Amino acid sequence: ARIGRLVRKSLSFSRSLKLLDACIHLFLHDYNATRHPR
Repeated sequence: ARIGRLVRKSLSFSRSLKLLDACIHLFLHDYNATRHPR
């Protein structure tokens, strides 16, 4: 579900590489902050 949201956002931001880059960084930050360590 989270990857799907990233893909939808990246498709909508495809005109602007700066926004796409920011979206990817925010996704990775959120993923790393919310995942549970094993």
